[in-house]
Amino acid sequence: MSELIHVSRVRIVKDKGPLRRAYIEKFPEPVRYGLHGGVKHFYGVEPEEEMPTTLDHVVAAVAG
Repeated sequence: MSELIHVSRVRIVKDKGPLRRAYIEKFPEPVRYGLHGGVKHFYGVEPEEEMPTTLDHVVAAVAG
């Protein structure tokens, strides 16, 4: 069996509506998430501020 090399420690804070902040261990600034584009239309939500979605983050990580 392989040895464990990393455990992600993340704390999510839900702000107003779809906006949330992810605090990732050892990074002082949070990553902010929300809705935009087709995702906001899918959920029928018009956010006060458009932000990247968690899906955008996953796609960027896999594509990178």
